[in-house]
Amino acid sequence: MRIRACAFRLDVAALASILNHMVKYQDETLDRTFAALSDPTRRALLTRLGEQDGLSVSELAAPFAVSLPAIMKHLDVLTDAGLIVREKTGRTVACRLTAQPMEQAMNWLNRYAQFWSHNLDRLAAFVEEETWPTQPPTPPNARQNDQASRSRAGSARRRKRSTPPGRKPRS
Repeated sequence: MRIRACAFRLDVAALASILNHMVKYQDETLDRTFAALSDPTRRALLTRLGEQDGLSVSELAAPFAVSLPAIMKHLDVLTDAGLIVREKTGRTVACRLTAQPMEQAMNWLNRYAQFWSHNLDRLAAFVEEETWPTQPPTPPNARQNDQASRSRAGSARRRKRSTPPGRKPRS
């Protein structure tokens, strides 16, 4: 009986480590995807590849006012995130867009979109259900507060003004 309990604990431990590895793998993939998408130049490169797939590196770099080595670094980040694939034919390196990391990011974002959509729908239903008064009721001590605010306003007008540095105040 004791051997089975030990074997069960080992199986559970092995399963937990696999599960943790899978969760961490997804987190790392999402982290790389969002980090790659955080830069406007990289997003523009992806947009160009979305419009015309299979562009060479020099064709991709043409409209940007940055050096070719800078574009290459951006492409390295996009490649590491799995957002693009580069294929070399002779001296030409062509880039293609890949969809899997974007799908994972969209799935992650959709969970939060559903959460907020549900909560905003509930808020809209609440606002539509309630009957709201056209004018708020006036509390009985409102006149006292109104008179007190007038007296404060009058005393504020009589305050002395400060003098600029270096000048003596008038007597």
